[in-house]
Amino acid sequence: MSRAIRAAAIAVTLTIIIAGFAPQFTTTRAGEVPTAYRVLAPITRGSLTVFPVVAASTHDTGMFITLDEGLRSGTVVITELGEEQGLRRRPGNYHPAAGPQVNRLELVNNSDRALVLLAGEIVSGGKQDRVVGKDRIVPPHSDPVDLGVFCVEPGRWTAVSQTFGVAGTGRDGSVARAELGAPIAQPSVRSKAMADKDQKKVWDSVNQSAQAIAPGPAYTTSYAQVVGGTAAKERIDSVAKPVEQSLSEVLHQLREQKAVGVVVAIGGEIVWADIFASTPLLEKYWPKLARSYAAESLTTSITGTPTQAAAQAFLAQMNGNKETVESEPGVYRHTEIYGPGYRAFELASLLPKTGFDVHVSKMSEYLGTEKR
Repeated sequence: MSRAIRAAAIAVTLTIIIAGFAPQFTTTRAGEVPTAYRVLAPITRGSLTVFPVVAASTHDTGMFITLDEGLRSGTVVITELGEEQGLRRRPGNYHPAAGPQVNRLELVNNSDRALVLLAGEIVSGGKQDRVVGKDRIVPPHSDPVDLGVFCVEPGRWTAVSQTFGVAGTGRDGSVARAELGAPIAQPSVRSKAMADKDQKKVWDSVNQSAQAIAPGPAYTTSYAQVVGGTAAKERIDSVAKPVEQSLSEVLHQLREQKAVGVVVAIGGEIVWADIFASTPLLEKYWPKLARSYAAESLTTSITGTPTQAAAQAFLAQMNGNKETVESEPGVYRHTEIYGPGYRAFELASLLPKTGFDVHVSKMSEYLGTEKR
């Protein structure tokens, strides 16, 4: 799958897909490599449009757990840097900097399965809520991992809990609305962490997004609490629930046809794509991805629906002009692709019996611009 996403394929309608889709590798222009992905008919609600994506083949992802699964089971523990007493297995091999730091946390995976972290996932608690800055894989029974993060709660630096939990951690350390898991920040916030890697830009985007989602006086600086607040929740649900339900039905119908992701348009502009290695992995992330996209759609009143061909073409452009690669031998490889008008990210598993892309994401330069 690693480079298969780099070429265009002929778009097909949802009716044809459901009736009987036979995935094939195709190419439509000279010099393009075949692609294993096809874009389906769009699902639209207000300013939000999502195009389901199906694959020619998928992979077994049963050896992975998500952050939600790890936090809820207690097998994944996240603390402020240097405060993971009792969790370190080989003290001589790990030397954290002294004291908590805004952009660093420590994570331990005590599970028997490898942990997948997605850039944009928010953990609540500690001295302030944080958003994961980069996709990565943490092996089973890991030593503490120095996790790069960005603050999404600029107004607090006071501990409310020793560890980090799922959405809506209260000021008393309790966790509310845990059924939503660790929420995923909307694309405009994710992009500032993933591509810009700039804390100030993350804060600016959090503030702008919070005002757009819940206009009026800000009663909290916590992004997670803003999107989980009553007013914002009602607005987000009005968009997210119909889209979530529609795609869930498509996923059920297309499980054998290997639905693996979505291309996302906001206000008529294609801005994002999330592609996974399997349908089950997509299904685990879909409820909170739907809310993430819905929150983004509330930042604009512009409507419009791009064509399937345009969404397919968005997936086709992945060659780029430059790549940077970060790798942990035997665990994962993270590739950032710089292209004209876009940035793409590939997370490949290097664990035994894998060797495939677990998650691929792509963002457009139009995300968060005045063009919307």
